[in-house]
Amino acid sequence: MISETLDPRLLIVQDTTPTTLPTSNVMENDTRCGEQILRHGNVEKVLIGAILTMLTFLTICGNLLVVISVCFVKKLRQPSNYLIVSLAVADLSVALAVMPFVSITDLIGGQWIFGQVFCNVFIAMDVMCCTASIMTLCVISIDRYLGITKPLTYPVRQSGKCMAKIVLSVWLLSASITLPPLFGWAQNVNDDKVCLISQDVGYTIYSTAVAFYIPISVMLIMYYRIYRAAKVSAAKHTIAGFPRAEDESANCVTAALKLQREVEECTSFSRLLKNDRKNISIFKREQKAATTLGIVVGAFSVCWLPFFLLSTARPFICGVECSCIPFWVERTLLWLGYANSLINPFIYAFFNRDLRTTYRNLLRCKYRNINRKLSAASMQEALKLAERPDLVL
Repeated sequence: MISETLDPRLLIVQDTTPTTLPTSNVMENDTRCGEQILRHGNVEKVLIGAILTMLTFLTICGNLLVVISVCFVKKLRQPSNYLIVSLAVADLSVALAVMPFVSITDLIGGQWIFGQVFCNVFIAMDVMCCTASIMTLCVISIDRYLGITKPLTYPVRQSGKCMAKIVLSVWLLSASITLPPLFGWAQNVNDDKVCLISQDVGYTIYSTAVAFYIPISVMLIMYYRIYRAAKVSAAKHTIAGFPRAEDESANCVTAALKLQREVEECTSFSRLLKNDRKNISIFKREQKAATTLGIVVGAFSVCWLPFFLLSTARPFICGVECSCIPFWVERTLLWLGYANSLINPFIYAFFNRDLRTTYRNLLRCKYRNINRKLSAASMQEALKLAERPDLVL
């Protein structure tokens, strides 16, 4: 994201004799940054190209599956899944509009060859798409929290029109971060060989805060609240020695043959049992939401936190003209952040049975009757739950 993809910075080579670089040559760069550009050997190019191409291809395929699944499968076309589609579109845009140019830049050692005009366009696309992905994850965490803690009023809020407005707001806010460098507040570092997002201290603090620090803070708060709700629910509904359904029926028959008072007590107990089954179902949903969001937040933090810490500190360490960070460090952290766009579709599919089923059918080219199969799977799951009313988590 916040593209330093374009920063052709390389490790400072103290000894420029050929013996110090057995597999790579260094070419002088006459940019105002006064840097050097690395020439990779053939083996390095093949290895780097294969890895980056595979990452890009898998990211495209995974997110394309999400978009196709939700758009063409009737059961998945629900307002709650609009955010999942928005996330997939953002990640797909990263893979199509950003990763290929970063890959080419890496293969030629960090030199920007696409011109000054396209540099600004590229940085804007990079910032907007990655920020939209991050902010959509943030909104999804809020949506999950409201669905768990406000089950009565949540369906009213979850209309298609409301979700569409939320998605539009996310993209507009993401686009707003790209505007300052285009309108003169903070100019990008942009010449014939270098294309780097503005290193202005004020802009760096603003962009990293809106694109990362605020969203991750919200995600952590939502995760903590969902986790706490699940924990309280678990303490409420873990009942030792809970009777099985068979015992309940037998007790009711026996009670009916005895006194009327015992019949009333049995009826009351059955009502309590029914309510507890409902509470158990709610608790299971809370537990699943807490687990899913925990993995999402964890993966998101691992992927993006190192990059944004580096991006925030870089202007204070290196100044506003260029970057003094070793090239391989910047590249590793940048691609680690892009990897979040790869794993998002698989995280949500892992916890969503309907998405898993749809993926499986699409990959096997079994396009017909997907909706019928999903309905049958839902019915089968409901029957399993009905057969095991004694299940207590």
